[in-house]
Amino acid sequence: MPEFLPDLPVDGIMECLKRSPGHEVRTGKFDGPESSASLVANAFGWFLNRAHVLPPLPGVPAGQVTSVTLESEMRFPWSDGRHPWLDVAIETHTTLIGIEAKRYEPFRPMKANGFAEIYDRPVWREKLGRFTQLRDDMVEGKIGFETLDAVQLIKDAYAIYTRAEKRATGAVLVYLYAEPKAWANGKPVDAKKIAKHRREVADFAKLVAGDTVAFAPVRWADLLYHWGKSPALVAHVAALRARYPDLG
Repeated sequence: MPEFLPDLPVDGIMECLKRSPGHEVRTGKFDGPESSASLVANAFGWFLNRAHVLPPLPGVPAGQVTSVTLESEMRFPWSDGRHPWLDVAIETHTTLIGIEAKRYEPFRPMKANGFAEIYDRPVWREKLGRFTQLRDDMVEGKIGFETLDAVQLIKDAYAIYTRAEKRATGAVLVYLYAEPKAWANGKPVDAKKIAKHRREVADFAKLVAGDTVAFAPVRWADLLYHWGKSPALVAHVAALRARYPDLG
């Protein structure tokens, strides 16, 4: 059993983690000193039974939160193949928010990722033109990203749109990322990679701005600062900062 922060609904969090295809808990990855899954579960798991207390995310005006879910599968409009799992799904009366959270991943060697032929469907060009144009440009080699997993984000946007369309709500993809100065072993994270990642996040945001799924990049440090202004979250934020001191 992972060691969670105090005052968390452990049973509910574990149920969410068990359904994740990443098997972070069973493989032991969850307990690793650089685990993103641990950070997300401890940060957002607090809200599973307190959704109404979750403040609007920085730069995401979406109204009163009605539900918070960890490890949420958001399916494409077809049955075959793999479907994205968002780290967090947040719902309000007007908006579906999917969170893709990163910690150290952008500063490690990029894993190979691409688009299967199944993604080349006319439906996306009509509904998510900017994301799809970026996808086309990446496939053709006109643009590339070295630290940002833009392929994953585009797939996330497609899946979030599919669910939001069914529920007749707005849709937001939040990219929640850290800028740690050092790895868990104390070795400095390459400052050039941190700067490059920040530029690539900004470039991605410009390229998809104005599309049906809004893209909102948020730093973990800014999120915790924002949460810390709420009296109800002061203790939770303090515990998070003590457990995860180097988020940037």
